[in-house]
This record gives sequence, structure tokens and C-alpha cells, in this order.
Amino acid sequence: MSEAAKATGGRSAQLKHTGLRPGWTTGACATAATTAAYTALLTGDFPDPVTITLPKGQTPAFALAVEELGEDHATAGVVKDAGDDPDVTHGALVRSTVRRLPPGSGVVFKAGPGVGTVTRPGLPLDVGEPAINPVPRQMMRDHVTLVAERAGTAPDVEITVSVDHGEEIARSTWNPRLGILGGLSVLGTTGIVVPYSCSAWIDSIRRGVDVARAAGRTHVAGCTGSTSEKTVVAAYGLPEDALLDMGDFAGAVLKYVRRHPVDRLTVCGGFAKLSKLAAGHLDLHSARSQVDKGFLAELARTGGADEGLAARVASANTGLEALRLCEAAGVPLGDLVAKRARDEALAVLRGAPVAVDVICIDRAGTIVGRSDLPA
Repeated sequence: MSEAAKATGGRSAQLKHTGLRPGWTTGACATAATTAAYTALLTGDFPDPVTITLPKGQTPAFALAVEELGEDHATAGVVKDAGDDPDVTHGALVRSTVRRLPPGSGVVFKAGPGVGTVTRPGLPLDVGEPAINPVPRQMMRDHVTLVAERAGTAPDVEITVSVDHGEEIARSTWNPRLGILGGLSVLGTTGIVVPYSCSAWIDSIRRGVDVARAAGRTHVAGCTGSTSEKTVVAAYGLPEDALLDMGDFAGAVLKYVRRHPVDRLTVCGGFAKLSKLAAGHLDLHSARSQVDKGFLAELARTGGADEGLAARVASANTGLEALRLCEAAGVPLGDLVAKRARDEALAVLRGAPVAVDVICIDRAGTIVGRSDLPA
């Protein structure tokens, strides 16, 4: 069994039927590197492997890929293993350099190369701070405090976290849109990456709502991809920080906006995906929900489709084929899907003061369905 599997205990057992291997967050890797570097700074020796304690009590061990010891500083590096999750930071080298500070300085964090800096309000860190999230910061504080206690000293240190090629990797994340510039965020609340849990994406959706609200945006859009983003910008002129890369996670957007309302939410995406929302699905991924052509046939009937057309819709090969059949017959299936999707969204919002409209598009970005605009 892998070290990741041993550390995750019951959670790993839940993944056995999938054959997927859990891994470690960037925050856990940074904590391991920091612990090793500070230990070497105080003792002259790098513990390898280095063992840390995660927030839920697991105690994984990490092999060191980098060891550098100077007169007043030490650097250690750990290669991130995200297990079987398609994490863009899998294989990245996470380094931590620990430097001595004058007595009473406490623990200070800095962003090294490849770690971003916060430039917009709305995130759980102040503007100007290195993008090292609160839980990883606390993990590092706790571990350097423990190392210091064992050595009979105080943890007055500067911790600089860096990620090799992090600035390049960050271009494929939400960070630039959230105002985190110069590199990646050091993330993680449990220290463990659960394969395909999509927790990082959902967390980015939440941070996107926070940033939009902090910027005073009253109208945001949850979009399933870049084409739908372009459609919304053309329709409403929304700025980049009002666009939420929703992907398949309609439920994540709706549930967070329910707790953190904005005046208006536009949901925009492909017709087939939004037909799933119209049918009551909040996760629009093809592996977890399917286009229900029978449902589309029932909607078509409400729009005037006769039984022959309804039967063809029900047996259509794809959602797009069903849409084209209805368009040719003058049945507004796109509008009907958009309106039903809006109704489902409002049901999830449970009376939160948020006006909602829905736009359905085809693969070329042409609008093929639209709910009524909010009053």
C-alpha cells in the first residue's frame, strides 16, 4: 500500500473500488519541506524522509528532492505527488527556504519564485500577501514551533515557499482571474488530494464569487466554458472578474451564491449541458449525468410538438439533434430548456435575493435558447 493510502485510512478505503490513489496538497508538501529545512537549520541534518502531521491526524512521510544548508538559512524541496488526480501541480517541485530572524519576529511568510501574490480583495488573504492559504500557513507555523521547542528555542523565522515553473503552471489555473499574480497558490485544508473530488475547482468558484463581490460586481455569470464566457461578455459586457468558470459545477455556483448573494446571476452554457440542469441535475459532467431525451420530448410537447416530433426528439442521437428537430418545426425547445433551467436554479437558491437568467448556446456560441430576463 502507498504512503498516501496508509495516511488516508478510511478515505482511501472508500476509493478502493475506483483503483484511484490519493495524493498530497501543495500545502502539505510545503509543510514537509519547511519542517525539513528548519530542522537542518537548527541541527545541521536534514530528516529524510520527513514526517508531518496533517490537520486530521495522519502522519505521512515525504522524501526530499532538494537539500541546501547555508549559514543562516536552509532549503528543502519535495516533489508533489497528487496521486491519480489530474492536478496541474502534480510533479512540481515545492521548495521552502527558512531563514533566521531576530528574536521576537515570529513566523513570517514570503512568496518565492512560482508562488503568487494577492492583488485583489475578496480572498482569505490581504492584498500584498503571498498566496499561501490560511491552513497551510497554520500547518507550517505548528511544525516550526514543534521543531523549535525540541531545540529549546523560539520559532523566529522567515519561510519562503517557491514552486519550480509555478508562474507558467499558474496560467492554466484561476489565479490570474482571481488577482493572484506571479505564480501558484499554496492550497489545502486537509493535506490530502482525493482523486477527482474537484475540490480545488469548487474552491476556485467560491473565491471567484468572493472576488466579484469585493470588487462591487452586482451581476456575475456562471459559464461552462470559454465559448459561453464570450457569449456573456458580448451580451452584457461583463468584466473578467464577474465571470465564473463554472465548468460542470452548476450546483457549486448556486449553493455559494445562495449564501453570498449578488443581485443578478446569469448561467450560460451549451444546450445539452443546461438541459441537464433543467432536468434537475447540479453536476453536469457526462460521467455523472446524462441528457434525458425523454425529458426533452416532454418539454417539446409543452411547446407545441405533436406526438410524431416528440417521438423523434425522444429517440434523437444527441441533445443537439433534438434541438435542431424542434427548430425546424418551430418549437422553441432552446427557450423551454433555458426557462426550466432558470426555475431549477431558483429552487436551489431557495428565495435568496438573486435574479437569474439562463442562456443556452450551440457549439459555435450562437444563442439557441434564453429564459426571460430578470425584471
